[in-house]
Amino acid sequence: MHKLVLLRHGESQWNRENRFTGWRDVPLSEKGVEEAREAGRRLKAAGFQFDRAHTSYLKRAITTLWHALQELDQCWIPVQNDWRLNERHYGALTGLDKAETAALHGEAQVLVWRRSFDIAPPPYAKGDPGNPANDVRYRHLSDAQRPLAESLKDTIARVVPCFDAEIAPRIRRGERILVAAHGNSLRALIQHFERMDEQKLVGLNVPTGIPLVYELDADLKPLSSRYLASDAEIAAATHAVAAQGKAKH
Repeated sequence: MHKLVLLRHGESQWNRENRFTGWRDVPLSEKGVEEAREAGRRLKAAGFQFDRAHTSYLKRAITTLWHALQELDQCWIPVQNDWRLNERHYGALTGLDKAETAALHGEAQVLVWRRSFDIAPPPYAKGDPGNPANDVRYRHLSDAQRPLAESLKDTIARVVPCFDAEIAPRIRRGERILVAAHGNSLRALIQHFERMDEQKLVGLNVPTGIPLVYELDADLKPLSSRYLASDAEIAAATHAVAAQGKAKH
């Protein structure tokens, strides 16, 4: 049996401001820093030790990993950054207030943009300098790899190959892996493990800063999964994520 831990970054400043973030590189809020530290404390209390960590190119995931490893006293382990673990690219919605967008376009439309499987939000225009995918850190990507907007299906199409090529072989060798990433890149992995249908996937919300532990068999099929938190904590945290796309009344 293998164990794999998935950790969504702590609350970011734009999570706090209820904005679509995507590939925009925003920092953690003060609450997010504490969530990241608490994640490390939860993992330490549960006796976890890691051989390697994987994270994205975005600092809210990177610094969440740093804080968690600091609490675990495991800052020395190798860390691999991969753009394929980035959050879903929200296109022209990037930076917009979710509640204001829901008031303008309707909660149903915002739910489609946030949670649907194969519908992408409105894209950036090609060559738009405001597109965060044009940042220097992505200079090695081809035009086809550099998104203008992404659906969850598009996100899965980059996250799962990253897992298969970079993470799965290490798990099979017995390495203990921590993946610190984002709501949608982790939803992509969860969908891959659980083979969720599209209807269930729409309702899947991943809370910030709470480790999710998978137990996997020799073929990396899930035997069980659990958050390192009480049912009440998980219910409150997932409700808060789900409510982000609702208009203010």
